[in-house]
Amino acid sequence: MADEFQLRCYSYLDRMQPQYAAFVGTITQGDLPTEGMASLYIEMAPGNEAFRMVDIAVKATEARPGAQLVEREFGMFEVHSRSQAEVLEAGRVVLARLGLQIRDRVKPEIASVQVITNVDPYQAQLLNRFRRGSMLVPGETMLVMEVAPAAYINFATNEAEKGANIKILHVSSVGRFGRMWLSGSEAEILTARSAAVTAIEALEGRSGR
Repeated sequence: MADEFQLRCYSYLDRMQPQYAAFVGTITQGDLPTEGMASLYIEMAPGNEAFRMVDIAVKATEARPGAQLVEREFGMFEVHSRSQAEVLEAGRVVLARLGLQIRDRVKPEIASVQVITNVDPYQAQLLNRFRRGSMLVPGETMLVMEVAPAAYINFATNEAEKGANIKILHVSSVGRFGRMWLSGSEAEILTARSAAVTAIEALEGRSGR
């Protein structure tokens, strides 16, 4: 590959959680995933490489594409399957074609984490106009988390749902930063924060700076 190529994100989700899968179903323009499927997100630069990598992944395996987004700087795609082996094979084939390994991905960094307790009714109304998931109820506690590269936020969200009884309000995984909004009781949100932070910090990779 050209010297300027960058594997920004390689993020494997072993089992999509119920809310997370449902949320993805509201925004995806490709094959719809369902709870329990394995999923793989790959983000790269330059973005146009995503077209070729999706083609390679779906021709070589039974994994199905749910997303393929190409911007000026970055490209990202997602594939999923009931079979974890098929998703892992899709990742292996793509990495082999690129001449890379998982450790060549950019290690994610947490850009910000905010916990907002006892959300005001007016702020809840404002936020509800932009969310694509559950409604934010006044008085709940809200977690806002940002990571870079952006596609890693999907892994953080799925792991947060594994670890706590929360609601997914919104997830955005395109651009320079990925962002998630979660809500619930203060105790559950703190547990979700811990799960998400631990999951992101445990991922290995190289510095993207």
